[in-house]
Amino acid sequence: MSHRSRLSGFIIDCETGDMRSAATFWGQALGLRVGEHEVEGGAEYVGLQDTPMGLHAALQKVSHPSRIHLDIEADDQDAEAARLEVLGARRIGWVKRWWVMEAPTGHRFCIVKMNNPDQGPPPTVWG
Repeated sequence: MSHRSRLSGFIIDCETGDMRSAATFWGQALGLRVGEHEVEGGAEYVGLQDTPMGLHAALQKVSHPSRIHLDIEADDQDAEAARLEVLGARRIGWVKRWWVMEAPTGHRFCIVKMNNPDQGPPPTVWG
């Protein structure tokens, strides 16, 4: 069975108590407009607007050290995780509604659900 995936965007993980200041910095640094501060299921996010190619960009409040990670969106998250495991990635765990993965290089990334497959660049079809 085939599935589709593509780069969704990037998340700036921030270990901070002041998400608004963090968003202001990153918005100005990247030339992006700061969006709304949202709290969703105990998680805090601030979106960045007007990104190139319609990529999703947001800041996320975290309790681990600050870092930046990529999101890959897929219409079948389990199939995408399995595909990436064959390439050497490993599953760290299922969190809320996405897989947290680790690349062979040690970089963490997430596999999120594809919401709008007909918007943006066409996804790659695998399998």
